[in-house]
Amino acid sequence: DISWLTQMEAVGRKFYNAAGTAQDCIQILKGLGMNALRLRVWVDPADGWCNTADLVAKAARVQALGMKILIDFHYSDSWADPGKQTKPAAWAAQDFTTLKQSLAAHTSSVLNILKTNGIIPEWVQIGNETNDGMLWPDGKASANMNNFAQLVIAGYNAVKAVDASIKVIVHISNGYDNNLFRWIFDGLKNNGAQWDIIGMSLYPSPTNWAALNSQCLANMNDMVSRYGKEVMVV
Repeated sequence: DISWLTQMEAVGRKFYNAAGTAQDCIQILKGLGMNALRLRVWVDPADGWCNTADLVAKAARVQALGMKILIDFHYSDSWADPGKQTKPAAWAAQDFTTLKQSLAAHTSSVLNILKTNGIIPEWVQIGNETNDGMLWPDGKASANMNNFAQLVIAGYNAVKAVDASIKVIVHISNGYDNNLFRWIFDGLKNNGAQWDIIGMSLYPSPTNWAALNSQCLANMNDMVSRYGKEVMVV
C-alpha cells in the first residue's frame, strides 16, 4: 500500500534504490519484484490527500509501470478501521436507504473516473478492516448484520456494473482469528451478500508472529473450504 506516496513527495521526501540513486518509489518497488499495489480512497478528506483526484494520479503511475492495482474504499473522510467506521460528513444525516445509494454512487464515480483514464483495477475492496461492519452506527455488524450485508451488496453491484471482471474483496483484520472471520462471512452469506475474495490483514509482533502466522494459515484454509473463495492478505 503506497497511498502516502504523493503526500510524501509533496514535502520533498525522496526514495533511493540499492545503489543509492534517487528513483521513483514505484519503479524501485517494481525492481524489487513487486507486481501489485494497493491505493486507498477517502470520500472528502480535509487535506485532499487520498481523494479521487489523488487516487487517479497514483493509479496512473502504477499502471504505466505495468503493475496491478487494488482500490481500497474506506467509505469515510479519513481512516476506517476496527475501532472507527465514521461516515463521511456529507452522508452523516442520511437515512439507511440514502446511505446505500451514496455508497454505490461514490463507488461508481471513482471507478468510472479511473475507467475514463484507461485504468481498470484488478481488485476493489469494499470497506477497510470491517471487523464490525462499516458506516456506523447503521452498518455496525454486531448491531445489524443485515444492514452491513446490504452495504456490501450495494458496493459489490456498483463495482460489477462498471466492469464485471473486477474482483471484489471484503476485508477483515486479525487474520489469525477464525471465529471473527466465520462470524462475519457466515453473517454476510446468510444475508445474501456476495464477494469474490476474502481479504485479511494481521499485525504480528516480534514475539507472536510465528503463532499468528500458523493461525492465519489455518484460517485461510478454513475460509477456502468453507466458502469456496480465494483469500488474499492485503
